[in-house]
Amino acid sequence: MAQNRLLKRWLARLAAVVLFLTGCCAHAQTGVTADSIIIGQSAPLSGAAAELGQQLSLGARLYFNAVNAAGGIHGRKIDFRVLDDGFDAEATARNTRALVNNAKAFALFGFVGTQSSLAALKVANPAGVPFFAPYAGAQSLREPFARNVFHVRAGFNDETAAIVQQIRIMGRKRIGVIYNDDAYGRSGLDGLQHALALPANAGLGLVGQASVARYTTNVRAALSSVLAHKPEVIVVVCGYQTVAALVSEAHVQGYAGQFYNLSLVGSKMQTKELGTTGSGVVISQVMPYPRSVSMPIVREYQKLLKANGITDFDYCSLEGYIAARVFVEGLRRAGRDLTRDKFIQAIETLSHYDMGGFVLNFSPSNHLGSSFVEMTIVNVRGQVIR
Repeated sequence: MAQNRLLKRWLARLAAVVLFLTGCCAHAQTGVTADSIIIGQSAPLSGAAAELGQQLSLGARLYFNAVNAAGGIHGRKIDFRVLDDGFDAEATARNTRALVNNAKAFALFGFVGTQSSLAALKVANPAGVPFFAPYAGAQSLREPFARNVFHVRAGFNDETAAIVQQIRIMGRKRIGVIYNDDAYGRSGLDGLQHALALPANAGLGLVGQASVARYTTNVRAALSSVLAHKPEVIVVVCGYQTVAALVSEAHVQGYAGQFYNLSLVGSKMQTKELGTTGSGVVISQVMPYPRSVSMPIVREYQKLLKANGITDFDYCSLEGYIAARVFVEGLRRAGRDLTRDKFIQAIETLSHYDMGGFVLNFSPSNHLGSSFVEMTIVNVRGQVIR
């Protein structure tokens, strides 16, 4: 009998140890420990798109740091791990596997670009890892619906619809388009065609189009082929280097029409590249104006950057900041007993969520948080203004 009692005690202790270890492993698998939450980002910190990744990551990190300094979320601090992918899809895939399989990230945050995000989703979706706030707007990232994917920015279809509306208001009808021969460029072209097919835009037409290689500055042939169709405006779905080359070549060829760009071009980099030659170039934006003094969330963003010695406000760092705030709100609502499923459910409760002038709408059937788009223009001093 005594032997049986000892055996029962031993088995009970063993079961307790197994239960404890199972709980630890479960937390390790999801990136949640007693005092931390691991969040992973792959972004271009080097290469042609480095400033996009650096600024997006900066805005998020400063907010996460502020949250950590205030005690974290339910006693846990955010461990924000960022890997450089150089804006290369294969590198992004490797980074994603490292973050999910090795670092055991609870969620993935702020990936940059269409091709990179598509590569990451091949890893994230099967694993059910939350994929939050990619810096991309392609429909291929939004359809079909995936429960683990959340978008904070408006999509390319929203941007191109707003661009076409602006072109119509200006009384222009003949539209040319030059786009990257990649997933980003084709998504922008699809969005433009979709917008032009709307009844409200009857009478407007796509008169000429050309594709170019990613990052190219060799644009003379592409521009000449589009100009042969006498467009009144040209929509460009390319990187900032290509845009600058097109504007410069347009001056050489005597084209006086207006250029329109999507937000993904990166306003800060584009204006640096264009200088004063970019006067009149229009850029659609999916975030509030970062120098606004009237919008509370922008003032809070500015205050945080100033507290860290930064006075250069831009759209990318603001987007990172806003995305980080939404992410943290989801963590708060999910509670101390944090799981990926509870986090997803928490974000889905953010219906008509006013962040101080910037409103997001999520639900169990809608993970596209915003459709906000506004137009900006480069002035004669090379500054982006509304």
